[in-house]
Amino acid sequence: MKRYPAYDPPEYIDWKPDPELVDVFEVAPRSDAARSKIIDAMTMDEKLALYEGMLRARLHDIALKRWVRQGVISKAWLATGEEATTVGPVHALDRNTDVVVPMIRNAAACAEMGMPVADMLRGYLGSYDSPSKGRDGHVGSFEHRVLQPISNIGNMPPVTAGIALAFRLRGARAVAITWVGDGSVKSGPTHEALNFAAVQGLPAIFVIQNNQVALGTMVEHHHLPEGFADLPSAYGCSGWAFDGNNVLDAYVATRLAADRCRSGVGPVILAAETFRMGGHATHDEQDARRMIPQELYDYWGKRDPIGLYEAHLIREGVSQATLEQTEQLVSEEVDRAAEEALESREVNMPPAESALDDVYANRPNS
Repeated sequence: MKRYPAYDPPEYIDWKPDPELVDVFEVAPRSDAARSKIIDAMTMDEKLALYEGMLRARLHDIALKRWVRQGVISKAWLATGEEATTVGPVHALDRNTDVVVPMIRNAAACAEMGMPVADMLRGYLGSYDSPSKGRDGHVGSFEHRVLQPISNIGNMPPVTAGIALAFRLRGARAVAITWVGDGSVKSGPTHEALNFAAVQGLPAIFVIQNNQVALGTMVEHHHLPEGFADLPSAYGCSGWAFDGNNVLDAYVATRLAADRCRSGVGPVILAAETFRMGGHATHDEQDARRMIPQELYDYWGKRDPIGLYEAHLIREGVSQATLEQTEQLVSEEVDRAAEEALESREVNMPPAESALDDVYANRPNS
């Protein structure tokens, strides 16, 4: 894809695929017969849809970063380098029946569930036609089966378990999925959710998204085991790992998890290792560069999930022209969405009296 020197991490600017890493990329999703079977059954349209999704996620974040530089918004929470961890799992779901519960860094889940990118961007601008009517930068749309999250870390897993419980009580063959950061695993609500889901056998998937740093704390400073692959055993439920920068591996791992949940033997805890190629948000990117060893940026910079997937698709026979055409269409989609969102900010901001709408209770005028 096109690289943007003003917005991309420096490790991505002159990015070239490492042939050995491309080899590893192609082997990982075929680590066993069940995963290979899923890969073999995928159509090229499905594979290109994964590519579109990651492009959409990256360009959505670039649009936000551009707005920060222009002073349109004060800061943004980006997922640069983590796109595969969100896009792969969402595409592995039944998007007509399942429910996703993203956190703010999993914004790509919104678009891949069918939400317009313009609505996602309106959430940041606080316009009245945003999904939350201007109330919150976290976006969701239950019409699109996306639960709007809240900022408090660790509080969405219990809600995800509740949705999964509702599915089971209704006899629905549906799955609820959420993402939990490596730091959020330490919260009480997350532990209670994992325990409750395991005891009740709920159709829920919990993706432990280890991006190596919780706000400003490196994972080795807050987590004793080397990784999270052993977490399922602590709760007596199923689970396995996937490469968080490999969209195909993320896809097949989640397909297997969703199938298991639908068979009535959930939940499943998935451990994904990835890396945030920036700060906690745009306001502390320089601090992150000073605090996080450059070796980590170098290591993960070579593993750009979009670049590696492009190299894989080319090996599979996809032409450069097809990739460029796909990128052009997605780029135009995001550009139109940004223009629509900015227009909303000019003409459709929330009226003051709307602060009293859609709340639990309201004292009548006396």
